[in-house]
Amino acid sequence: MGSRFQQLSQPKLNHLRYLNRRSVYWLDKLPQEKTESTTQIELTSRWSDLTSRKIFNTQIPLSPIWEVSKWALRAVPSERLCKLAQPRPPAPGWQPGRPLPTPVSRGTQSAVASSRLRELAQPRRQQLQVLSSCRSEPRPTTQLASRTSAHIEVLATPKHNHPEYKGERPVCWPVSKAARHHVASQRLCELSYPKRRKALFEGYNPYVVSRAARSANPSTRIQELCLPLPRKYSSKEW
Repeated sequence: MGSRFQQLSQPKLNHLRYLNRRSVYWLDKLPQEKTESTTQIELTSRWSDLTSRKIFNTQIPLSPIWEVSKWALRAVPSERLCKLAQPRPPAPGWQPGRPLPTPVSRGTQSAVASSRLRELAQPRRQQLQVLSSCRSEPRPTTQLASRTSAHIEVLATPKHNHPEYKGERPVCWPVSKAARHHVASQRLCELSYPKRRKALFEGYNPYVVSRAARSANPSTRIQELCLPLPRKYSSKEW
């Protein structure tokens, strides 16, 4: 019994004595310090082979000609190898290249051109005009005037003013005697005053009830909507 009293008389552990703890997974004591690494990786044989230094073959052959084995000298090629060893034939429609100095036949040399061929051999007139336009020699004015059409002459003439056109008005013009002795009316004086700008709620009274609202009669629907809902009151109160 005494041991039980002694056990109960011991003070409880203070879990908040480490106020600057950085983790919520330990409360009563500090975590153990780990000296070794957190994870241990075991390399496989493939990884160890990849991490090893690559060996380069620095052996240089002494000669490009190497000895042929005795079995290779005595080998007999098969029918398939003999077929593959044959050069590839050209396409069926292939023709060899023509020589650069193409020989001209005797009939071509002694041929006489017809009138149609001579006509087709002549250059076109448009090409002659383009070539002539590229020349820097000036044309005579008589030739240019003869080629101008009536439509171009009409477009070249300046456009006339409208018969009722009066020209620009001068900046300073005289004021008539009637305008100088004119008396402004009351309406003109009222319009000449600047417009007064009021604030958003200046002179606004939200409690003023209009005359139309005071003399309005509610409809039966409005009176029906003004009544409370039936579930809000009992029959005894009414």
